[in-house]
Amino acid sequence: METRRFGRTGHMSTIAIFGAAAFSQISQEEADKAIELIIEAGVNHIDVAPSYGEAELRIGPWMPRERGRFFLGCKTTERTKEGAWRELRESIKRLQTETFDLYQCHAVTTMEELDAVTMKGGALEAFVEAREQGLTKYLGITGHGANAPQIYLEALRRFDFDTVLFPLNFVQMANPEFRKYAEELVATCKAKDVGTMIIKSITKGPWGEKPHTATTWYEPFHNIDEIQKGINFALSYDVTGICTPGDTRVLPLVLDACKNFTRLSQDEMEEMIKSGKQYEPLFA
Repeated sequence: METRRFGRTGHMSTIAIFGAAAFSQISQEEADKAIELIIEAGVNHIDVAPSYGEAELRIGPWMPRERGRFFLGCKTTERTKEGAWRELRESIKRLQTETFDLYQCHAVTTMEELDAVTMKGGALEAFVEAREQGLTKYLGITGHGANAPQIYLEALRRFDFDTVLFPLNFVQMANPEFRKYAEELVATCKAKDVGTMIIKSITKGPWGEKPHTATTWYEPFHNIDEIQKGINFALSYDVTGICTPGDTRVLPLVLDACKNFTRLSQDEMEEMIKSGKQYEPLFA
């Protein structure tokens, strides 16, 4: 599988980054099978969070033996310094590791939340101290929503984050305002040597009243050809990789799509963005 430099971290991450939200409500046996699958696929980067249900506890048993295989990123939704420190220590214990490679402000979806994280006594102070103490090497910010690109552009103006994680897909990019700021964010991250992770790459839209046929909180594309197109689209931008979606049943299809990634031309990307207008975007 292709690898790309994860910004200034220097880590050569696989273009498929394992999104551990898929482990939120599954057994250890099911999780073990999925981890064996990502190891077989050559995936070398994991993104996990305490808000992902049982995910930390499912990954933890693998870390004493496999920690050196993976770039390990964790995150917190705590907004205060005290809360962030508490959750960081709890995550280290659950994941059976001594340090993280990356620790991230999780789900920062409004400017008010960004203010809370970056204010005096905010979570970012704990992040900086944790880095100084050697508990994490790098610091990042993550989240989703229609305003995510603008929020993270502002975040990068306030603090020199090493990485950013945000949504990008051809349906969402059919929104001209979202596209404008998303492309500005990608360019800014490149200029600042910031690692970029993409979420929601195979998102079709909200479930609405339709029956849920996947464990993701949004409706993903299911057809392998559609998944391949979504992966090709997202990875044709100058980003590090895509986080795999939160469903272990979809995981093998996404891993195969990443293995078979083909870069799209600008004309092909424009055609996909036009086609995205037929769908309802996840983030209005």
